[in-house]
Amino acid sequence: QVQVQESGGGLVQAGGSLTLSCTASGLTFADLAMGWFRQAPGKEREGCACIGATGGHRNYKNSMAGRFTISRDNTNNTLYLRLNNLEPDDTATYFCAIERSPRPYDYCVLSPDEFNYWGQGTQVTVSS
Repeated sequence: QVQVQESGGGLVQAGGSLTLSCTASGLTFADLAMGWFRQAPGKEREGCACIGATGGHRNYKNSMAGRFTISRDNTNNTLYLRLNNLEPDDTATYFCAIERSPRPYDYCVLSPDEFNYWGQGTQVTVSS
C-alpha cells in the first residue's frame, strides 16, 4: 500500500521561509516523477512545482518560480519544497503528489491529472 506523508508546514510571517518535506513508502521512489500542489479555502488546487524522477527536470508555476525550489533526495526517499519570501496569498494546504508509473525519461507535467498518489497535506499559514 502506498503511503505519502507531508511535513514542515506551519505559521510564518510574510517574508519568511519554510521547507516542506514529503516521504513515501510502498513504491519505488527513485523511479517516479513527483510534485507539490496547494489548495486554499474556496479555491481550486493548483500546481506549484514538479520534478522528474532523477531530479534533472523541474517545472514551476510561473508565479512561484524564483521563490519556491523543488528538490528530491532519492537515497532517503524524500521530496522537498523550499518556500522563500512567503506572502499571505501563499496560505494554503500543500500536497505532495507522485505519479503511478515511471516515464521513459526525466520529465514531469505540472497537472494534478498526471499524479496518482497524494498525501493528506500540510498547512502553511502566512501572516501579514
